[in-house]
Amino acid sequence: MTDENHEPPSSERPQGGLRRGDRPEPAPAPDEPFRADLPRGRRKGKGGGASRFWLSALKWLGALAVVLVIGAGVAAFAAWNYVSETYLQDLPPVPSREQLYASTRAPAIKFYDMNGAFIASRGPQYGERVDLERLPDYVPKAFLAAEDRRFYHHGAVDPWAIARAAYANHKAGRVVEGGSTITQQLAKGMFLSPAQNIKRKVQEAALAYRLEEMLSKDEVLELYLDRIYFGANTFGLDGASRTYFDKPASQLNLSEAALLAALPKAPSRMALHRNMDKALKRQRLVLERMRGENWISEAEMRSALARPPQLAATALASEGDYGYLVDYAQTEVLKMVGEASPDLIVTLTVDPRLQKAGADGLRRIIEADGKAIGASQGAMVALDSTGAVRAMVGGVDYAKSVFNRAVQARRQPGSSFKPFVYAAAVEMGVLPTDTRVDEPVKIGDWEPKNFGGKYAGEVTVESALARSLNTVAVRLGEEVGPAAIANLAMRFGITTLPPNPNLSVSLGAYEVPLIEMTSAYQVFQQAGNRLTPYIVAEIRTADGQAIFTHRTASPVPAYDIHWASIMVKMMQKVVTGGTGTRANFGRPAAGKTGTSQNFRDAWFIGFTPDYVAGVWVGNDDDTPMNKVTGGEVAARIWKDFMVTAHMTLPSREFDWLLPDPQPIYEDDPRNGFYQGLAAEFGEAAQSVDPDPPVLDLPDPDPVRPRFEPEPH
Repeated sequence: MTDENHEPPSSERPQGGLRRGDRPEPAPAPDEPFRADLPRGRRKGKGGGASRFWLSALKWLGALAVVLVIGAGVAAFAAWNYVSETYLQDLPPVPSREQLYASTRAPAIKFYDMNGAFIASRGPQYGERVDLERLPDYVPKAFLAAEDRRFYHHGAVDPWAIARAAYANHKAGRVVEGGSTITQQLAKGMFLSPAQNIKRKVQEAALAYRLEEMLSKDEVLELYLDRIYFGANTFGLDGASRTYFDKPASQLNLSEAALLAALPKAPSRMALHRNMDKALKRQRLVLERMRGENWISEAEMRSALARPPQLAATALASEGDYGYLVDYAQTEVLKMVGEASPDLIVTLTVDPRLQKAGADGLRRIIEADGKAIGASQGAMVALDSTGAVRAMVGGVDYAKSVFNRAVQARRQPGSSFKPFVYAAAVEMGVLPTDTRVDEPVKIGDWEPKNFGGKYAGEVTVESALARSLNTVAVRLGEEVGPAAIANLAMRFGITTLPPNPNLSVSLGAYEVPLIEMTSAYQVFQQAGNRLTPYIVAEIRTADGQAIFTHRTASPVPAYDIHWASIMVKMMQKVVTGGTGTRANFGRPAAGKTGTSQNFRDAWFIGFTPDYVAGVWVGNDDDTPMNKVTGGEVAARIWKDFMVTAHMTLPSREFDWLLPDPQPIYEDDPRNGFYQGLAAEFGEAAQSVDPDPPVLDLPDPDPVRPRFEPEPH
């Protein structure tokens, strides 16, 4: 800048002098020699201001980029910490390569009846380990077409597949496509639950990365084909091939391979023996995808579609009437050996002849009379004199309903519970010949009535049980107390009663399972001893090593033999002349009928010296039947079964029964006074009238103490 007080040399002044406001032009810089060893300066001139602006902007953008990178790194680190702490804290460990092929494998179990005949297989069915080199080329490609066409072109997770699935699901407004890779599906199946949530998806991805660090793509695919579920309790490609087509996976044709590849998407909904049509629709999709990838020709696709696979006869085989008891047996076996045991061979106590008799008899009567009587279901269980389950029928048709009504259902037993009320009363000293008055009874707001609304007046205790009089059962229950009844029932093996039930327990108002009621009746059959029912006779490994053999345990005393003898004799009269006469089949037998409130349940439970069996009839939805009692349909089913069960056995009595106790009478202390008074009156009368009248004096009043049994 020029100082205003400084005048330039006269020679440099412009003509006319300076005007106010004029500034001199700066002198040009002297030329300087070019120095290659120094940075070149900026060239000044037109546009220099804009260059400085962009230079400054670039500096700021560079600084901002650095900040953003650092910020992104910090954010990513924070995000990773959050994900790690929230979703990966309990991430399951991935075992070694060797352990991967042996982990998460539950035992397969083969069941045989008491005669050694094969019944059924349970547990997962596995085949041989898959080797891609031994499979036809179209077999693994069918699964890639169905689940992950880009498997060999992406990593453990496929972002493109996730984006494609998200778009498809958004467009459809629901989940119609998944984005998981085969590696992710393998990780989920081996290590995680099927829960649909963010945590499971994050863990699935993390485990997939670990698997692909450990295994090659071929090894991942082989392990996937070994572990995938195909329905019908079948795991692994070779297992499915043998289950459905009765041949190894190496012999699958294209149509069969595509059908199997269709199953993992929904193995239950597309089960081949139940919903072949739906499975064939997805098979077509698999084949079309294979054609779209040029993995098969048009002719091969059309040929496969024209020849639908035919299932092997063994794939359609049903367990039939054994289904319920095999379910029960499998549960019992796994309680003994645990989930991580080797493959097992199990011998059961079931008698095939009795199992067929029970199932056929139940089904025949329900199918013939069910509509008329308003009953759609039934169940029965039979035990021999050692407690072994010889027959178990959990319903009319296992294929339609696998719910085991002999074990899982809890129903009101009605009057079939009364023997435990009477047993508690007998234990307190009540005898069969004692009398009670059958008349209307009211306890608080409760007014229990007899079936039919009639009353018999004074009756003996044994007659009241045979006729199933409700008022007498309630009176006896009130005498002994509900807690005593519950205590006795618990000793007999019934687990579902509270320790202090209300008085309605006298009429069987509390729900119990059929198997517990039947086993509890066995205490009477076994002279007061309790046996635990069992169905497993022996367990061995597939190579023959013995794991378990049932040993007959010592009976547990639950009830005095004298009391048991009294009860059996009273319960025999139920069959010979009481409410259970339809169960009478001409042999010594004892039992009791039962009908719950509003005819919702009908029971008959009874026993001979050889077998004890229980039958229940009713409806799953608890709707009432058409006034059906336990002495009708249930008793008929019981009788038909017992006729078959005893066909080859000699008739025999309950040889352990004891003589009935005799009451012990004691003279009333007043008897001597009355007798002396009578003698004096007699002498006086003789002196006045030689033919005196007979005085109507009271009889001696016997007072019976509580009966104590003799040692036995």
